[in-house]
Amino acid sequence: MSHSVLVLGGGTAGNALTVLLRRDGHLVDLVEAKPDWNATAGSGITLQGNALRVLDEVGVLDGVLREGFPFNELGILDPSGAVVAVQPTAPIGGTGLPATLGMQRPRLQQILIEAVRASGAGVRLGLTATAFEQHDGGVDVIFSDGTRQRYDLVVGADGLNSSTRRLIGIDDVPVPTGMAIWRAPVPRPSGVEHTQMIYGGPCFIAGCCPTGPDTAYAYLVERSRDRDSIVPDAYADEMLVLAKNYGGPWAEIQNALTDSAVVNYSWFDRLLVDGPWHRGRVVLVGDAAHACPPTLAQGAAMSLEDSLVLAELLAAHDVWDDAVFTAYRDRRYQRVRTVVDASVQLGQWLLDGARDADVPGLMGRTMATLAERP
Repeated sequence: MSHSVLVLGGGTAGNALTVLLRRDGHLVDLVEAKPDWNATAGSGITLQGNALRVLDEVGVLDGVLREGFPFNELGILDPSGAVVAVQPTAPIGGTGLPATLGMQRPRLQQILIEAVRASGAGVRLGLTATAFEQHDGGVDVIFSDGTRQRYDLVVGADGLNSSTRRLIGIDDVPVPTGMAIWRAPVPRPSGVEHTQMIYGGPCFIAGCCPTGPDTAYAYLVERSRDRDSIVPDAYADEMLVLAKNYGGPWAEIQNALTDSAVVNYSWFDRLLVDGPWHRGRVVLVGDAAHACPPTLAQGAAMSLEDSLVLAELLAAHDVWDDAVFTAYRDRRYQRVRTVVDASVQLGQWLLDGARDADVPGLMGRTMATLAERP
């Protein structure tokens, strides 16, 4: 049976869900607040095997592998740039997939945009939902341009500060963890064939991940500052001050930190909606329901898994009701909580300067969980 669905938010989760629902024959409209569909936002993204597994289901894996930089190792360096260890990364996506892939975030977004367009979904940009009126027969959605339309289901995929979450009366909000990150796209430093991470120095982590044959993204994790005290036009200078404390690939990275327009500074947040992830026929996916620091590089993966699981459950039931939406949340909650709690714990150990932290044990247990299908 074909249903009408509105997906609010054209990020990773919303785009993937739109494609999956269209493949099942549903009538889907995707509405995105940003007029440019976030086509150029972000520097780089790290996708582990479980994220790649979902992108394969969505039908875009070939493009992702072609555009990204796959690898199966992680390098640990000291602040001078000397290699301390190179260790294999867990192949949690299963056989046939790289353990990890780095890529430019705008390229991932463009690949997903093209898939949404090819699916035949309706797309409206520069628009938001301002109110929902729920009835037995569906949800009347009032949009910011004054138009109104009824849908069988509305999915809020509108991110960390989701207006959908607020409109349906879920009061959970993101909570800062006390850490923040500088990110910037850079040319790939010579010899960087996998993510390289430095612990120590003025930052908790100085990392570099290859995103293509000639590109990478660099990041520096520090204790969070007052964001209002940092002038955006000085972002490159602020990041450069920190970067100068590191050797290895950072000698080349420093030369690329010249354009504040491409440098991003953001806080780490924790969010996990403990109660239901729906109200009536409005359901949350991805960062609208949960978010975590990128210490495990699992944010996009958890969002993609939400979209896959929700699509699978909707495909298995002709009647979409509380039981289906509750089953979706129940199937996702413990797995997501494992990732959120582990991501926050890894950051807290750094904040506390814990020298006896069982990082390998926590990582091993978490990766074992993620190797199982969602």
